[in-house]
Amino acid sequence: MKIVLAYSGGLDTSVLLTWLKNKYQAEIIAFCANVGQDDELVGLEEKAAKTGASKCYIDDLQDEFASDFIFPMIQAGAIYESQYFLGTSIARPLIAKRMVEIAKKEGAAAIAHGATGKGNDQVRFELTAAALAPDLEIIAPWRDESFRKEFPGRAEMIAYADAHSIPVQASAKKPYSMDRNLLHISYEAGILEDPWLDASAPEMKDMYKLSVSPEDAPDRPEYIELDFEMGICVCVREDGVKEASRMTPLQVLLMLNALGGKHGIGRVDLVENRFVGMKSRGVYETPGGTILHFAHRQMESITMDREVMHLRDSWIPKYAELVYYGFWFSPERDVLQAAVLESQKNVTGTVRLKLYKGNIITAGRKSPVSLYNPDIATMEADPTKAYNQDDATGFIRLNGLRLKVAAKVHQKK
Repeated sequence: MKIVLAYSGGLDTSVLLTWLKNKYQAEIIAFCANVGQDDELVGLEEKAAKTGASKCYIDDLQDEFASDFIFPMIQAGAIYESQYFLGTSIARPLIAKRMVEIAKKEGAAAIAHGATGKGNDQVRFELTAAALAPDLEIIAPWRDESFRKEFPGRAEMIAYADAHSIPVQASAKKPYSMDRNLLHISYEAGILEDPWLDASAPEMKDMYKLSVSPEDAPDRPEYIELDFEMGICVCVREDGVKEASRMTPLQVLLMLNALGGKHGIGRVDLVENRFVGMKSRGVYETPGGTILHFAHRQMESITMDREVMHLRDSWIPKYAELVYYGFWFSPERDVLQAAVLESQKNVTGTVRLKLYKGNIITAGRKSPVSLYNPDIATMEADPTKAYNQDDATGFIRLNGLRLKVAAKVHQKK
């Protein structure tokens, strides 16, 4: 039997690899997707081999992640519960998709993951597998009572690793867990389970990896310009640069992450509603994604028809839920994405932003297809005669008719 395991090289998945191999007498193929973890991937292949994997795939999926997952989600304006930029959520369907592809290539009977039975990731991995490979078996050890009985805590895992010569670096006490990718870093569990804990306090400074605190950001603002074509950012220019080469989505995110992190942008501390029913406290760093969301909305403000914008905005909670819950590969998301794509056909132009101590400030916007007409909007005389202010009288009278009727009826009571 062959099993493809989602593998990070940390304590949990290292123990899982050996445990699965022994329990199922299986050949374990480790898989790690490079979705922007930076130096976390160093030495991973050697570590997997020492732990007992017959093979280890480390695939660089950053370009696909940016262009086929993050940017379509940005076009949709999706933010879960008005705060969470969906960094972990959007990575899981891509990772699971590649796991399924490897399982098919290797002739594996199952895929396995180390997601806890209390979290969202188990759902995201398994719904993706259901959509792409319905006959593939899923192994989720944390939902196996015998596994939980053997490993009630990290101390037992560390002891198991020592007993089986599993090469991991771990301590019995860890203050929080961390998950990193191109879009963000999430921090949760441990000391962060106390929602009263101030994650912005000076003593928490070393937790953050992508951004400085706003207090430590430069005292001078920095201006940047973002060029959009059909809702996709194709170039980021620093202040004073008139022209720059077209950029890939990956290049855009890398540059915006650096700029946003430098200026303390993109930190979010929230309590969110997990799909499995509980509330969970998480702290996130999303410097580049926060800038991109903000700039995209500014571009839409002068290029998107009012009713199209309001209709698209009504889809945002549903679209965000689909991503958060794990329904990326679903017919309803495909339908919404097609509608989003149509809504973005004129979202083209340039946005200028000022970055300063955790703030993103609009400093200008322009577009060759702008719907903003200063001659019509002006509070001075309208040179085009396109708007007759007298027309507003009838407009208001008709819209107020039902209010007047209701008021007269209720006054009689």
